[in-house]
Amino acid sequence: MSDPRSSDAHADVERVLVSAEAIAARVDELAAALRRDLAAAGAGDEGIVLMPVMTGSMLFVADLVRRLPQKLRLELAMVSSYPGTATTSRGPRLALPVPQGLAGRHVVLVDDILDSGQTLRFLRGEVLRQQPASLRAVVLLRKPSRAPADLPCEHVGFEIPDEFVVGYGLDFDGLYRNLPFVGVLRSPRR
Repeated sequence: MSDPRSSDAHADVERVLVSAEAIAARVDELAAALRRDLAAAGAGDEGIVLMPVMTGSMLFVADLVRRLPQKLRLELAMVSSYPGTATTSRGPRLALPVPQGLAGRHVVLVDDILDSGQTLRFLRGEVLRQQPASLRAVVLLRKPSRAPADLPCEHVGFEIPDEFVVGYGLDFDGLYRNLPFVGVLRSPRR
């Protein structure tokens, strides 16, 4: 991998797994499916809460929310699972308290990636304690070889292989979130 201070993040990418164009098209589809689900659940004005898991899902939720015409609230969840240069989850750790006031609301957890499922399982439990009217999850990426079969995730953008990925909000040591696609980094140079 190049020096992380280099000016071109694209040069550090070995290959693109999901193009910017494919992401845009799939976000349109996910938003349409989410609109249908929320309508079927009886979600009315001001009863919808989107809870993005920061900071990895910030680009995804920004694109998704612009495609949802319903009145809704954004309530951030800050959970850390991959500190620093770690490429495997260390388990979820709250960086901010879980938002309150979710009772009777239709809550949508929005995350960048579902691999071990620890973050999503943890947040589902925290939200369910508040007795929302409904709870669903939407993730941009899922690694089917790692994602627990018993963990509900109602909407998935793309299924990807079990590789460490960056771009479109996902990072390595805080870098590469700004890439417009999802890709795999080159191997580090020794």
